[in-house]
Order: sequence, then structure tokens, then C-alpha cells
Amino acid sequence: MTRAAPLALLLILLIAPPALSRQPDFGGADRAARELPRLRSLLIQHRGEIVFENYYNGARASRPANMKSASKSVISALIGIAIEQGHIESVNATLVDFFPEYLQGDEYAAKRGITVENLLTMQSGLETTSNRNYGRWVASGDWVKFAIDQPLVARPGTAMLYSTGSTHLLSAILTRASGMSAKEFAQQHLAGPMGFSMSHWPRDPQGIYFGGNDMEMTPRQMLSFGAMYLNGGRHGEVRVVPEHWVEASHQPKARSPRGQGRFYGYGWWLRDLAGLRVPTAWGYGGQLIFVVDELDLVIVATSDSVPGPDRRGHLGRLYNLVEQQILTPAKRADRPGS
Repeated sequence: MTRAAPLALLLILLIAPPALSRQPDFGGADRAARELPRLRSLLIQHRGEIVFENYYNGARASRPANMKSASKSVISALIGIAIEQGHIESVNATLVDFFPEYLQGDEYAAKRGITVENLLTMQSGLETTSNRNYGRWVASGDWVKFAIDQPLVARPGTAMLYSTGSTHLLSAILTRASGMSAKEFAQQHLAGPMGFSMSHWPRDPQGIYFGGNDMEMTPRQMLSFGAMYLNGGRHGEVRVVPEHWVEASHQPKARSPRGQGRFYGYGWWLRDLAGLRVPTAWGYGGQLIFVVDELDLVIVATSDSVPGPDRRGHLGRLYNLVEQQILTPAKRADRPGS
């Protein structure tokens, strides 16, 4: 070997591309998870592989979780599919296109123009059916009529007001537009292509499946749903949701009144975590799907959804776990030379 060979080798090493980032250490996530008595599952998919999957406090992998309001992200996916298939003309279709019988009379004039997009982004302008009004709404004999009959408290498209009534209207729109129940549509066009069956899903007094609450999936199915969004709407080689719908869903369409750094897209929350804006399917009590494009990462967490004294502080601790024990290590491992 000539004396120039070591110098040449050194130059190759200096200019060679950095090595692939190493696998993050998620051991801290497990330790933190064991300190959360309401946590039921924590799953992490990184670079297409499930790298962490644990169940806590008596939970089992096979048991479906009540996704609570994370169901809203699934309803959004179904609306995107229905638009792509031509059942719904566009996000600009209006309430009166689907429910003319509920919108008769001058007092409904301002509500007739509420659009599908207004409902997807929680900007219908209708008084909320959630929180203080939730009990009266679900006790009513007609959930669609009750939601439409709420007073307008803002001009449609101008302000976000979180309301499960908005996503229930989307389920009713899907039912009328497609000629199928929302569950049948979901099984045929979402769950079936992804290789699973829709589980328990309650209905309103008219038989319309609950749009935006109480849908059930196993944590693995939730992970597959998040991974499908991470992959631009594909499950493997199968196109499930249009790519443009995934992109639109994860764009900020409305500013959330629930805190700084939070926005809302089409049925997805957008939350600032670890210096990233992370699309999040969120459900009451800690039912969460995080889709992190920058890190090729999907995270699922499920929790006890029954109110109780130990619920206070759980969600904040769970967000801290995700930010500090998952996102931060993943960012560090993804940084060449770290």
C-alpha cells in the first residue's frame, strides 16, 4: 500500500454521507407509562416497523378501545372518500343540500349555507352540543334536528366552536349521500381495505351511527389508521384515502380557543410538541393517535375513558410522556452525528 492510501481513505471517510440514524431508545416511555394508572396501551411505529407495544393496568391487545372523539378523525376520512367517489360534490356542499326538511322557514336562512367544510373544521357557527349541552342533545329524539336547531352564535366559517353535533351531521350527510349507513360505508371503504372489521359503534334514535364519538378500534387498528395517514392515504399498496385529503386534513384550518399552539384541520388537532406541529386524533380521557411525518413516526395511546378522580392531570402527563420520552429521543436519534 502506498503512503497516499491512508490519506485517500481519510478523505473518503470525511466526505462520505452520514450513517443512517440509529433507533431511538424508548425505554423512558415505558417507565413513564407505568406511572399512569389510567393508561391502557402505548404503541410506537417508527420507519414502518412497530418498535414498541405495551399494555397496562389489565388491558389486552385484542380488546377494542373506545376512541371517544378520536372518532372524528375517522369520520373525516370517510367524508374524504365519499367526496372522491362523487357521493358528495365537494367540501362546499351545504346543509340544505342534504336536509331540506329541517331548514324550512326564514329563521333557517343563515343556516342553509353551512358547508361540509364548516362542519369538518368546527366552524359551523352553531351553538355547541358538547360540554354543557351534551346531555340534552343525546337525550333528544332527533340528534340531527337538535344540532341544526341550535342558535347561530357566529357567522359560519369565522370561528372554531368544538361540537360533536358537527361531526354527527357529517355522519348523517354520509348516510344520505351514499345510501349506506356510515358503518357499512366505513367497512367497505376503510376498514375492509385495511384488513379489519368495524367494531361496536352506537346509533342515534333514527339509526344514524354516532358521528364523532364512541367508535371502537383495537390499539393496533388505531395504529394502522395513523400509519395510513402517515403514508399519504395508502395502506401498503392499497389507496384508502385520497392523498390530497390527507394533506388538507393536516393543514391548520381553524385556530383553537383551547390554548396557544393548537389548531384544527379536517377532524384532526394540530398541536405543537417538541418543536413540531403534530397532527393528533384526540379523544376524551387520553385516546390519542399522533402522526409525525418529520420523524416517520406514529404513536397510539389509549386510556380509561370512564370519569374518575384519577383522571385529573392524566392527559397532561400523557402529553409530556409523548413529548419528552418519544418525540425528543426520536429527534435526537434522527439527527446525524448525535
